[in-house]
Amino acid sequence: MINEIFMPALSSTMTEGKIVSWQKSPGDWVEKGETVVVVESDKADMDVESFFSGYLATVVVSAGDVATVGSTIALLAETEAEIEQAKQQAESTVKKETTTAAASISATTVATALTSATAAQESRSRRNGRIIASPRARKLAKELKVDLNHLNGTGPHGRIVAEDVEMAASGTPTVATTAAMATPVAPTQPTLPSVPTPPTSAPPTPITPGQVVQMNTLQNAVVRNMMASLSVPTFHVGYTITTDNLDGLYKQIKSKGVTMTALLAKAVAMTLQKHPLLNAVYVEQGIQYPSGINIAVAVAMPDGGLITPVLPNADKMDIYSLSRTWKGLVDRARTKQLQPDEYSTGTFTLSNLGMFGVNTFDAILPPGQGSILAIGGSQSQVVATDDGMIGVKRQMQVNITCDHRIIYGADAAAFLQDLAKLIESSPQSLTM
Repeated sequence: MINEIFMPALSSTMTEGKIVSWQKSPGDWVEKGETVVVVESDKADMDVESFFSGYLATVVVSAGDVATVGSTIALLAETEAEIEQAKQQAESTVKKETTTAAASISATTVATALTSATAAQESRSRRNGRIIASPRARKLAKELKVDLNHLNGTGPHGRIVAEDVEMAASGTPTVATTAAMATPVAPTQPTLPSVPTPPTSAPPTPITPGQVVQMNTLQNAVVRNMMASLSVPTFHVGYTITTDNLDGLYKQIKSKGVTMTALLAKAVAMTLQKHPLLNAVYVEQGIQYPSGINIAVAVAMPDGGLITPVLPNADKMDIYSLSRTWKGLVDRARTKQLQPDEYSTGTFTLSNLGMFGVNTFDAILPPGQGSILAIGGSQSQVVATDDGMIGVKRQMQVNITCDHRIIYGADAAAFLQDLAKLIESSPQSLTM
């Protein structure tokens, strides 16, 4: 039997992927569950496992080339005798996809391709009575006590993926694919905000005047997300926060590995405990309140685009663990090694341009999220003190962007008031 390896949907926004490298060569034996290829999605490089055991008969999409989600990228043969047949099938598939050579496809080859596609469709999330699910989906199903027997896989080749388990656990029905090619699941959590934090220093690529530079997969993902954001009615609210006490705390614990990003994320997460609406998202059925407070922070990538590593349950982590977690996330983000749940599960996003010396800016709301906070730089300001005198204080301007379908001006203002009180009056509580 000849089995196909499809280009998987590694994220909810992925429409195509680039082959980074093949881990096996044609003729090699591949075990089921073994990594066979590394694929670059719109946000990370991911190992792709084989659903079947067999010989890697032929590679349809070479390293460095791009393929759409659900398309065939290689063929596996169960026996050595079928390798030549698989090669012929691959050649026919390539000809079929090239319109100039469509007339050369034989009726036998077409029938074989249709039979293979039908078999893939009928297999869905089961094959020979066995449930086809990703390792993470199985682990998550065990943790959330979800029965995989009752799920329809929305991943490539009908595979049950982590998103299917999460949707089942939340009571949202999964939508099964209706063809051999898997359709990406609509995003339920934010992926990319509009304004990045500064990238690591890297020499700029020389640009020739008049040159058109093709966007990479991550940049294209930003485009899609920003276009989706245009359909959401939003509003902005600004607030000035005095940071003298926060700056003092940062100087005390900086040597212990604590970052300002972690302090701000912790402060926002603790404030969201009092304002769950700001952590919620609009869905067709109403207002969806997530089970945790997951703070996503925008990070610019050296080769263009941006990604939002997520600090899960930031309100419950101590500041030192939060800082260590953040460092690890950023390091892996730079090398495109983040797992999907590490960049797609944020419930509230921070975007900080303050380190550039920016005073104030507005951020565009990420899809699948209710709020994003833009943070300006902390600067010394001459202000009137409570006793009527003139003094100097360090202040920063923050601006929140909210989905006006579920959040109103008073809600945003109350959140910012409490955030300011925490930062100005009791920043020590961030270390408890």
